[in-house]
Amino acid sequence: MTTCILTAIDLTAEASWKIALPKAVKLARQNNAALHILYVVPDPGAAMLAEYFPADFAQKSIAKAASDLEALVAAEVPADLGAKVHLRNGRVHEEILAAITETGADLVVMASHAPNRVREFLVGSEADRVVRRSPVSVYVVRG
Repeated sequence: MTTCILTAIDLTAEASWKIALPKAVKLARQNNAALHILYVVPDPGAAMLAEYFPADFAQKSIAKAASDLEALVAAEVPADLGAKVHLRNGRVHEEILAAITETGADLVVMASHAPNRVREFLVGSEADRVVRRSPVSVYVVRG
């Protein structure tokens, strides 16, 4: 039985939350499960890239993401579910995997974008990385 669901969404890709979030809400209701909603602000990576961004870029992007995430959850998730919102910064799949442990999730719900062979070859898929490393079941929603 599912008791705790972690839903990883991407605020920059509407399709991710439009398809994954309703599935997670439905599953949480059906199972009377706790619902956690996570967005990870991606880390730009290499330190040498940091010099090309304004000094306060990270703080501003995290603050905007927090505001956008709260607004999205307020608009799309019924308040009676008592969903807990999580915002993290870093490598997306690593932060999702850490959140699984921290929240006690026994199911992850996330969307996967339609495959793009060039992108998949160069950077891979976050959903694929989570599926391969997750200690719990992952429900990947396509749309």
